[in-house]
Amino acid sequence: MDEAVPTTGDPVGPGRVRVGTSGWTYDSWQGVFFPDGLARRRRLEYLGTRMDTAEVNGTFYSLQRASSFRTWAAATPEHFRFAVKGSRYITHMKKLRDVEEALGRFVASGLLALGPKLGPVLWQLPPNLGWDADRVGGFLRLLPRTTGQLAALAAGYADRVPDPWTVADDDRPVRHALEARHPSFRTAEAVRLLREHDVSLVVSDGAGEFPRFDDVTADPVYVRLHGQAELYRGAYDDAALDEWAARVRAWAAGRSPVTAATIAPDDPAPERSEGRDVLVYFDNDAAGHAPRDALRLAERLGQHATDR
Repeated sequence: MDEAVPTTGDPVGPGRVRVGTSGWTYDSWQGVFFPDGLARRRRLEYLGTRMDTAEVNGTFYSLQRASSFRTWAAATPEHFRFAVKGSRYITHMKKLRDVEEALGRFVASGLLALGPKLGPVLWQLPPNLGWDADRVGGFLRLLPRTTGQLAALAAGYADRVPDPWTVADDDRPVRHALEARHPSFRTAEAVRLLREHDVSLVVSDGAGEFPRFDDVTADPVYVRLHGQAELYRGAYDDAALDEWAARVRAWAAGRSPVTAATIAPDDPAPERSEGRDVLVYFDNDAAGHAPRDALRLAERLGQHATDR
């Protein structure tokens, strides 16, 4: 346990905490999390009765259609929020360079069809992409920061996707999170740049396969739990979930605990009396561990799933 993180007796805090899963389409969850006999098309609807957020994974692999985003929005309760995973064409193939058109097509493909259920956009970088301030900074400057900016960008590329959506229901902030997987990001310069652009540095737990960075750079604090002992497999044990619950409480209360995984321990984010929002997504999807662990963590945070 990190010394700076309290473990008991600490309320979740004034920030909004959401705990969910990375994706929801897994057949291995049937009979483990999803009830036997539940139709595939109703899996998201069921997940929305047990938790209040999920990451959209399909957007990472290919452009989706606006009709799909509308279907996802319609299947979930009003309070539900989606984090949308950015296109791997931008992050893994173009490696953040010369991505103006790719970003426009990605945005035009239908993100705004989620309406108020659109949460942060997650940009997962490949393990072989090292820290480059000019490359990363140039990409961050391109990112739309409001739904109005999203709509304007989408309108410019509506003729380049099959089922575009270019209308924002309201003008709201759009948040972004960056998941770095190369150890060279362990530099105070990266922390400063992300804070300057108000982008969340993802706290990524990857069974020791990925570097972990605990610095708070923006609201919300964005956490991805890929596996405790093995990537994408196995459950988190009780002790690990207790530790993650303590960290979430601290972040939600507006604190920035310094841990062994903090890049810039001498430059923590200022404490916020109003707290911080926290998003936690479990990605240990094999054998249904992700949804079960999400519910176990939510229970530790005083959040109890109820059928709605």
